[in-house]
Amino acid sequence: MSSVLYDTPGPRAKQRNVLLSVVFFVLLALLLWWVWQTMDDKGQLRWALWKPFTESQAWTTYLLPGLSNTLKAAALAMVIALPLGAVFGIARLSDHQWVRIPAGAVVEFFRAIPVLLLMLFANAFYDLYTGVSSEQRPLYAVVTGLVLYNASVLAEIVRAGILSLPRGQSEAAMAIGLRKGQTMTNILLPQAVTAMLPAIVSQLVVIVKDTALGGVMIGFTELLNTRGTLAANYGNVIQSFVVVAVIYIVLNFILTSFASWLEKRLRRSKKSTGAVLGADDVEDINAGEVGGTPATGAGGGTI
Repeated sequence: MSSVLYDTPGPRAKQRNVLLSVVFFVLLALLLWWVWQTMDDKGQLRWALWKPFTESQAWTTYLLPGLSNTLKAAALAMVIALPLGAVFGIARLSDHQWVRIPAGAVVEFFRAIPVLLLMLFANAFYDLYTGVSSEQRPLYAVVTGLVLYNASVLAEIVRAGILSLPRGQSEAAMAIGLRKGQTMTNILLPQAVTAMLPAIVSQLVVIVKDTALGGVMIGFTELLNTRGTLAANYGNVIQSFVVVAVIYIVLNFILTSFASWLEKRLRRSKKSTGAVLGADDVEDINAGEVGGTPATGAGGGTI
């Protein structure tokens, strides 16, 4: 089916697409075969290296505790960063300069600093100026760094989502007497959520992955950090990386699948259920108004 942005491919284009697809899959198969052969030649496919992942000790001692800390840090960062990002995103759209300018400065400042640097600063701050214990300090630092950076990014997502709506939405709300706060909460935000949900989910996936930075630099015992201890004990570096990568893929797949389901549900709930007036209905309404008698709808009520 052709459209403004897409033309239905003809016979030659279809043949070319099939040929390119076949070439791609052949090259992919050759790459996988080469990786398999290389690992086999290096002895990385020996069962002894993969066997620990079939036993409970590797999971209960290393992987599951690390996964628990990863999920804990990511969940805390998400719960704090989402509302904080929404507040700053809305504040950047304020008519008051004393609100808009400071909010913009905060967002641009923390968005420009690498999240790892924010974690290091937070770790040093908690060490020097607070009474946080050394056991809890890495978790606090990781969550603080993730919140500061991702809240600023989410603020821009919220601002862009609201600005993407037609101006007629806010103008119509103001025309019926709604204040700007009511317009934002009742009209603009509910519509913008569906539009910006994919970008929000992408940022939440980044939060899950960025927890690994805390394990590398400040000793936070997350999934990737505990993988290093497991590999040191069992001597299976490549195998542990593969297993941890699969765990991250499964986590992010679950998150994106839930977001896709939620987006479809939101779109279905916003579909109009009102009746559509035909030309005859419009003529009857106009005739009723001209004759001075209120027109009646299908249910017998006056319009």
